[in-house]
Amino acid sequence: MESGLSWYFAYGSNMSALRLFEERLKPEGIGLGERIAGRLDGWRLAFNKQGRVPGTGAGNIMLAPGEVVHGTLNLLPAKGFEVLDRYEGVVGGHYERRTVPVWRGDTGVAVEAITYVALLTGENLCPTREYLSHLLAGRDLLPEDYFRQLGETPTVD
Repeated sequence: MESGLSWYFAYGSNMSALRLFEERLKPEGIGLGERIAGRLDGWRLAFNKQGRVPGTGAGNIMLAPGEVVHGTLNLLPAKGFEVLDRYEGVVGGHYERRTVPVWRGDTGVAVEAITYVALLTGENLCPTREYLSHLLAGRDLLPEDYFRQLGETPTVD
């Protein structure tokens, strides 16, 4: 890994390369880094992060022994995390950064990666269809069964 770069593990809407790089990082002058499949063991995906629209949920991960979350590993410079902190609402207390071991899909080796864990959570929340479409855009790096499971997620619309 190049100096000054860190892995970012995306399990939610930032699995969409279009959303992460074209809409969020590129306008800030941050280029496309390496993007590969990643697997986080001992956690599960939940849509319990309070969404911008009342009653909707965004992606979150919760400790869950024996379960797995698939996503994308993205190599980013420190400035990339500053941009993501704004989008993820770190200052507003929506998410916090967490460093977790993620297994690389290409080599099977674990790397330390930064991810975001929700602080503002609720019960009985579902994502919008639009939000879920960003997760499904990560299909190129997701196992087929995981992708199918995501596609069956109930939405509010």
